[in-house]
Amino acid sequence: MARSRPPFHRLTSAERRLWEAYPTGAWVDLREGHEVDPSSGGSWGRSRVVRAEVISALVLDRGVGGSARVPGVRLAGARIVGDLNLSDATIEAKVHLLDCHIAGTVSLNDARTRGVRLRRCDILRFRASRATIDGLLDLDGSTVHAGVRLDNAHVTGQLRLSGTRVGTPGEAPYREPGADPLEAGSWNGPEGSEEPRTWESVALWAGGLAVDGSAFLRDMRATGGLRLIGARFSSGLYLQGAVVTADGTPAVHADHMQAAAAELGAGFTAHGTVRLRGARIDGVLSFHGAVLRARGRVLHLSHMQADELILLPESIEGEVNLGYSRFGVLFDRPDSYPGDVRLNGLTYESLRGPATLADRLSWLRRDPGGYLPQPYEQLAAYYRRIGHEPDARRVLLARQRARRRTLRVPGRLWGRLLDGLVGYGYRPWLAGLWAALLLATGTAIFTQWPPHQIGLDESRHFNAFVYTLDLLVPVSVFEQRGAWEPAGWTQWLANGLIAAGWILATALIAGASRLLRPSNAP
Repeated sequence: MARSRPPFHRLTSAERRLWEAYPTGAWVDLREGHEVDPSSGGSWGRSRVVRAEVISALVLDRGVGGSARVPGVRLAGARIVGDLNLSDATIEAKVHLLDCHIAGTVSLNDARTRGVRLRRCDILRFRASRATIDGLLDLDGSTVHAGVRLDNAHVTGQLRLSGTRVGTPGEAPYREPGADPLEAGSWNGPEGSEEPRTWESVALWAGGLAVDGSAFLRDMRATGGLRLIGARFSSGLYLQGAVVTADGTPAVHADHMQAAAAELGAGFTAHGTVRLRGARIDGVLSFHGAVLRARGRVLHLSHMQADELILLPESIEGEVNLGYSRFGVLFDRPDSYPGDVRLNGLTYESLRGPATLADRLSWLRRDPGGYLPQPYEQLAAYYRRIGHEPDARRVLLARQRARRRTLRVPGRLWGRLLDGLVGYGYRPWLAGLWAALLLATGTAIFTQWPPHQIGLDESRHFNAFVYTLDLLVPVSVFEQRGAWEPAGWTQWLANGLIAAGWILATALIAGASRLLRPSNAP
């Protein structure tokens, strides 16, 4: 079948070369002997001009045939004028643009197409909302001035934005006449609401995006936030070396995201909050070597799940929220939390890192919510599970001391007494030390100033040690109290020993009952 004639009265030399090369998918390279940097493409001459409508006509034409090769648009070094609008189309040909300057919008909204590659191009904006791309979506090394929109798109291959420079609609150098006011950065909240103008400060808008392959955003430079709410990355999300600078919005907003792995380390830099509330990472979520800065909360990782969280940033500033999340392994170090850290509801199976028990206790005390029992119980359960029972007891003792600060004066006084006598039951040996000290004191004093025998009708031998021990025991065992009566000031000593015995016994009983509660079980 013969190739249909072009539906244009006149083609530029570059357009004619592209038209002739399309049936075989051959490359048309306009870079030879000319400027290569696409950012200066606005000044390129007519010999390198290709109208976007020509490309649209090629990829949408159904009359191509008679060739054993797959047709396609493969164009390098062109100045493409106008909007490349392929919305709602079904495109069988591949589109590969290299080192091109595209002054308008590339729109694939609601389209179904094969792989699309726009590498090292200078583009006003890129839109592929709800598009289905059967293969690779590649914008490696390109500059997109007014943001990339991929919400609810489906990429069956890889998504590649490595080395891409992405701006926001609010920072676009110019806007096309008749452009969608929403995409141009206007306020997008419902009428009468006070929602912020989020769209104009988002560089990558990709809520609901599904990528079957890996998503590589390494070394990206974004001057707005990455919005990935509900996105799914079946083979992982990789942001090593990326720099995201957000103003007024989260640097990464990925609530309920699902990914096989998420690498946000090895030079990843976020100026703004990294938010993954409710996300699910089936592998490793890594911030190893990341630089994280934000006013207020820097990491919002609550209500999420991950097999392993590696929280070893190069530097970090701001609050960390891990509340109600579940991690198989939490790999961190003390300086991973420079500010407040929210831990209530956090569960983990294992802890890794150089943190000591003292570091972990300091970690628990830094929750801005004050005393919360669950983080202490979780840490104690972990130590018991790995066989470190003494450390578990120290954690539970620290929990009681933290709780004491929340009580009223009588409760605090009784708590201090329990702590000093038996360590709330977690240090029962303290009761033995107090008993030994009182026994030694009483024995020495009553040896020097022995009491008088009450009944003189029988002869008794006084033993200061047994007498003191009988005073300390709450119930008389050796029948010494009724046989001897101290005189003078030693009466006060005897009464004090009896009272001390009762206090020690009460403290031991209270501590033992607390120690044996089922809630303390691992």
